[in-house]
Amino acid sequence: MKKSIFGLLSLMSAVVFSCQEPIHSLDESAIIPLPSTIQTSSGAFELTSSSSIQLVGNSSNLSYLGSFLSSKLKPATGYEIPVGTEGGDIQLVLTGSDDSENYTLDIDGSSVKISASSEAGIFYGIQTFIQLFPVSIENSSVVEESWRIPTGKIEDEPDYAYRGSMLDVARHFFGVEDVKHYIDQMATLKLNYLHLHLTDDQGWRIEIKSWPNLTAIGGKTEVGGGEGGFFTQEDYKEIVAYAAQNFITVVPEIDMPGHTNAALASYGELNPGVNLPDGDFSTMSEGKIDFDILDKNPQPAELYTGIEVGFSTLATNKEITYQFIEDVIREISEITPGPYFHIGGDESHVTEKDDYIYFVEKVQELTAKYGKTSIGWDEIATTQLKEGNIAQFWALAENAKLAKDQGNQVLMSPAKKAYLDMQYDSTSRLGLHWAAYIELDSAYLWDPATYADGINKSDVIGVEAPLWTETITSRADIEYMVFPRLAAIAEVAWTPTPKRDWPDFQRRIAVMGKRWDIKGIEFYKSPKVNW
Repeated sequence: MKKSIFGLLSLMSAVVFSCQEPIHSLDESAIIPLPSTIQTSSGAFELTSSSSIQLVGNSSNLSYLGSFLSSKLKPATGYEIPVGTEGGDIQLVLTGSDDSENYTLDIDGSSVKISASSEAGIFYGIQTFIQLFPVSIENSSVVEESWRIPTGKIEDEPDYAYRGSMLDVARHFFGVEDVKHYIDQMATLKLNYLHLHLTDDQGWRIEIKSWPNLTAIGGKTEVGGGEGGFFTQEDYKEIVAYAAQNFITVVPEIDMPGHTNAALASYGELNPGVNLPDGDFSTMSEGKIDFDILDKNPQPAELYTGIEVGFSTLATNKEITYQFIEDVIREISEITPGPYFHIGGDESHVTEKDDYIYFVEKVQELTAKYGKTSIGWDEIATTQLKEGNIAQFWALAENAKLAKDQGNQVLMSPAKKAYLDMQYDSTSRLGLHWAAYIELDSAYLWDPATYADGINKSDVIGVEAPLWTETITSRADIEYMVFPRLAAIAEVAWTPTPKRDWPDFQRRIAVMGKRWDIKGIEFYKSPKVNW
């Protein structure tokens, strides 16, 4: 009788085990971006209804991090995972209070420990931990699943300090909830800077209380003639706070002295005198306007809804222009806790060269006056950069080299690799292709430290993937153009180049795709990947 019972129990155990999804080793997991080092061991940790999270360390945000992890695990598991300071099979251990983004993830058969010397490190460890679970962890309702993960140890740190993406809300406006959604996806990829392109020829998207017409007039339209929109300062502060909860710093951009038609339409006194007609400005970008014949009392420009560039400029020789710029920088800086202010500076084709140099150097001074470090597109390196300011390489390697030669760092955003608005190929339903067609492998297979002649790794502060929105009108459009390429760029920024491997990334991104499917992310299913 005893043998029969023992046999029955053994059979039941075998059946239960056979129903469980096989556990791969830790180094076969589909983590993106790939960690620096992974050590495997045999065994598995299982999350159960009796699991709990223990907080170890002194931090006002450690409780938030515990609650964040609990909230991520609850929907699919159905488990109410308590967070406290007494006991727990999942430990969040804060070992210091520095700015390091490093973390260690230790997993054995009975416990998980995420340790770091910063809250950001704990947060990134949590993101890795979540990616170790079956993809069904992404479900918003309970799934019958064995929540097992492989054992071992991960020690991880980012290759670059600045890992970002830019969202253009000027060509087409995207509201607070869409921006928050974008932040959510950035956070899973351990990106830490959100660059908001807030102004352009087609729209002004941030409330400036001392210059109300910027949004009352300049915020009323967008590419194609839509209704546009703008962020109130309260909206913007909400975005900044939400980004901070995800350890992402917002970088506001006010593009100038070109890309300023929306401002010129709002206040005629900022206009050097040209009232540009509607039409094709492609030839204008190749020539120059004769400023000697401009009107003495310029009128506001016409609102613009096309996609040509290079035709607008602020009046660089008027005192009111710099009062305007100072007011804008002051108001935005007061509600931006991050260190950076992006001053644009690109494609200002109708600004005389000497005027451009004078303008950029003066704006750098105004930015510094309000405690911010300037970032600008690589053209700003043709001026004298202030110490510590950053040139964002997008087009010309010689400009990046000019920044380096002045002792300044470069943010790498080469249009031929990192521009998320470029079409994947000639059949892509959205996007442009003036820089290149960028398939997933192209977005992945490049090295920021060797991409531009004369620029070495020590010259590079980081990597940013911009999404310009001339052809982007909805959240679904954003997702189609951004994913999966943003994951590729995130790994370029986080994982040391010698450790990156395209075939292995193809395997891991296919698993990430299953997570995106569950979350309803409408990503592009590249033919380069077996989804």
